[in-house]
Amino acid sequence: MNIRLPEEFKKRMQEMLSEEYKAYEKCYEEKHRGGLRINTLKLNNEEFEKISPYDIKRVPFIPNGYYYQEKEQPARHPYYFGGLYYIQEPSAMTPASLLPVEPGDKVLDVCAAPGGKSTELAAKLQGEGVLVSNDISNSRAKALLKNIELFGVRNPVVVSEAPAKLVNRFTGDFD
Repeated sequence: MNIRLPEEFKKRMQEMLSEEYKAYEKCYEEKHRGGLRINTLKLNNEEFEKISPYDIKRVPFIPNGYYYQEKEQPARHPYYFGGLYYIQEPSAMTPASLLPVEPGDKVLDVCAAPGGKSTELAAKLQGEGVLVSNDISNSRAKALLKNIELFGVRNPVVVSEAPAKLVNRFTGDFD
């Protein structure tokens, strides 16, 4: 294993994973693959695959997720600045991908910055309903707003508030 993990951590993982631990340990030897998620508010998978300047491969468990090669730098491409995709690890894409959000829903993302979940949830809303994206940190909320604007989200409310205050303000308002 190239990465040195604390012995106590490895022991705990062996207990939890039992016979799957060897496969888990082996994943640390694999080459890192970056991920990006396309913005379905602006284009679909087929359109992106036609114009992509990268050697991409679909992430099997994320409908609009792709792996790119380590040598590529998608954060420097005009498509990134045009909001055609969001750079995000596939494991981080999973929660928002699995949420059953539909157009017209009212959605609250309590820990929204820098915008990975919120941009995916907004794409699922397709401009219908409302998305409230919150981050308690003002500076992180600014990064969140930048990403939401890049994605062309039409129905966002970006706030920077303590979650306890949001509960009092929005009790029962979200799907």
